[in-house]
Amino acid sequence: MTTRWLTPEEQRAWRAYIAASLLLEDAIDRQLQQDAGMPHLYYSILSVLSEAPDRRLRMTDLAERLKITRSRLTYAVTRLEKDGMLRREACRYDKRGSIAALTDEGFAVLERAAPGHVETVRNSLFDRLSAEQVGQLEAISTAIAEGLQEDGRPATDGVPWRRRSSTGCS
Repeated sequence: MTTRWLTPEEQRAWRAYIAASLLLEDAIDRQLQQDAGMPHLYYSILSVLSEAPDRRLRMTDLAERLKITRSRLTYAVTRLEKDGMLRREACRYDKRGSIAALTDEGFAVLERAAPGHVETVRNSLFDRLSAEQVGQLEAISTAIAEGLQEDGRPATDGVPWRRRSSTGCS
């Protein structure tokens, strides 16, 4: 197989993307650690649960929305549960599954952290882009995400939330 090396333009775009994504994630993590004492992933878990019906989601569905492995989610949920921000409940219709439920305490933490988080995202990303660039960013990001989710690999290892987990949580 012949390697399809990146063109100089592609190499510059790739390096710019890597730099921007690492710097953005670092800025968001620093703000959330300072304001809420948690990393971005934990905030994202609370945020997704806050938007779910009854503030509850099956663990597999939560992993899918966050685009992470079930084992990584289980680790984070265990920590958030220990801190009283969410609780796990048995799934009524599937004994093998479990539900993550946002507690009132977790919702209060999210409400306190949200203004600073939104301001950091706005200052770090959207204030630097024109309205046209925001639309382009959405289109580009959507194309990448959809392509990675539909690349033809088997479901068990093609996308993170379907990968086997050693914990057995789903």
